[in-house]
Amino acid sequence: MRPRRSRTAAVRVEPSRFAVRDTLSESLAGILQRPARSALTALGTVLGVGTFVAVLGLTATTSSQIDGRFNLLTATEVTVEDIAREQNAFAEPGFPADADLRVERLGGVRHAGVFHTVRLDPATGGVRAAPVGGGAGGGERTDVVAASPGALRAAVPRLSQGRLYDEYHSGTRQRVAVLGSGAAARLGITTLDTGPAVFIGAEPFTVIGIIEDVERKAELLLSVAVPRTTAEEIWGAPGGGGTTMLVATEVGAAQQVARLAPTALRPDHPEYLKAVPPPDPRTLRSGVTSDLEQLFLILAGICLVIGAVGIANTTLVAVLERTGEIGLRRALGARGRHITTQFLAESGALGALGGLVGTSLGTLTVVGVAVVRDWTPVVHPATVATAPLLGLVTGLLAGLYPAWRAARIQPAEALRR
Repeated sequence: MRPRRSRTAAVRVEPSRFAVRDTLSESLAGILQRPARSALTALGTVLGVGTFVAVLGLTATTSSQIDGRFNLLTATEVTVEDIAREQNAFAEPGFPADADLRVERLGGVRHAGVFHTVRLDPATGGVRAAPVGGGAGGGERTDVVAASPGALRAAVPRLSQGRLYDEYHSGTRQRVAVLGSGAAARLGITTLDTGPAVFIGAEPFTVIGIIEDVERKAELLLSVAVPRTTAEEIWGAPGGGGTTMLVATEVGAAQQVARLAPTALRPDHPEYLKAVPPPDPRTLRSGVTSDLEQLFLILAGICLVIGAVGIANTTLVAVLERTGEIGLRRALGARGRHITTQFLAESGALGALGGLVGTSLGTLTVVGVAVVRDWTPVVHPATVATAPLLGLVTGLLAGLYPAWRAARIQPAEALRR
């Protein structure tokens, strides 16, 4: 009889499993357990992602508007400065007598004219107002600008009364003046019906027009403009430079006009003149866009940090409140990684939900502002696609520490509480 051999029964332990469907259902149940608190927790992410989308959308939208407005005004302006004395101390003035005509012959030029500020002798007094043939009262310290007719037209003025002086007034050296609205108010001239005049020092000038507003050279609104030829006949040409030409061009012609103007004015010495073209609109747009994005993206980052802290705090509180539940799950076979996955899924779901809502609100904000301002809304598809992912990543990062804390809870400790 053979001795019976003892057998040890091999026990096969099945590994603990936690399906993806179970993870999602448990996470959803945890979120819906306290829906009000979950909504408030996701609010920080909503604000952060919404600000992120709105900032990028509004900067793209305003950049396109900046391009349009820049091209319509600033990109059509060229100034030419007289630097003859800087090149040669004995040089004659850089601008010839027919400077306006020479530049206006260039392609793309709408108006061009030379101007300078008249330097009055303080002893002769400033600008005074009086009827034609009447006496002169107390003087006002008002700038007097000697400008050719082309310079006034290049400023694109809007007249409230009267007219601008023209080539006839300039060619015959007429003593006429055009007042800016600020200068007219200071001098007490409200109408041209009485034939008003201004005395510049001891010289009378008949007022033929009042400028209400200008698109360029806003200082003209506080000045008295007189023909350049008349000013040079009375007070002489400005010494040592100080004369500037203002050129209004068609859109896209400013850079070419700036290159050709010095040669057209002084083919013998183009170096006596310095043309200043407008800056590249692309450079202006990138600079403005960069400033706006840096400013508002900091705000979006702060909102995201606040949202992450809110999610982390709420998830950590949930871990403490659900210690018994965690211990029971561990006792039934759930491992630490399963607990970690569940809480990361909850925090990630809150972040993703906040990201989706924030993306929608940010996009609606861009569209609403564009409609109110009569702009074309610009929202890049990449921004809309990545914004919800940003919320998801924020939620996952916020849930790392609470999930780690939950995974370290021991079943025996949890069930004793």
